[in-house]
Amino acid sequence: MAISVCIVDDNQDIRSALEQIIMMADGYQLIGSFSGPEEALRTIPVLKPNVVLMDINLGERESGIDCVRELKPQHPEILFMMCTVYEEDEKIFEALSAGANGYILKKTTPGKLLDAIKELYGGGAPMSSQIARKIVNAFQNKTIADTSAEANGSQGKSMSVLSNRENEILVLLAKGLLYKEIAAYLFISQETVRKHVYHIYETFHVNNRVEAINKFFGR
Repeated sequence: MAISVCIVDDNQDIRSALEQIIMMADGYQLIGSFSGPEEALRTIPVLKPNVVLMDINLGERESGIDCVRELKPQHPEILFMMCTVYEEDEKIFEALSAGANGYILKKTTPGKLLDAIKELYGGGAPMSSQIARKIVNAFQNKTIADTSAEANGSQGKSMSVLSNRENEILVLLAKGLLYKEIAAYLFISQETVRKHVYHIYETFHVNNRVEAINKFFGR
């Protein structure tokens, strides 16, 4: 079955390029393309695509993040991937907090874009390497801050609920590493990694790495 895709982007040239990428690829089906939030909010719930490629700046009062924030609670089965030029930490975490399942940059090559859509549909949480790096840096800064808070007698909430090993694994998950890659990096078995990840998800009451990272930052 082809992965059904909708595109929301106010830039006609970019929207057309994304349309061509989807339409020319085997295993993908473009079922909707919108230039603004109003049409997207009205039509996406009717079309029920598997994946929505959502721009952040739609040139109107409502942003792509606003659209995700409104649609995701009503349609949790629809997967939203931000496809944007923004690399700012604030935009990244705001999008993830709104319910975005992935976050890639528009300069991503067509092949990697299609791979990201497939990964998202398959249960993953794709992020451009630049975005993953920013999340890791923010994660590490927060870890240092939490450790300092604990040393001063304050509660480091995020640090206290995970073991050191689980914190290490969450950082590597944020980088986009697979279980086998994490196992090799930490010199442990894949099964051990899987058990740690299960405990991380169970602790944070989440289902994937994006939700876990989002929860870690209290978003």
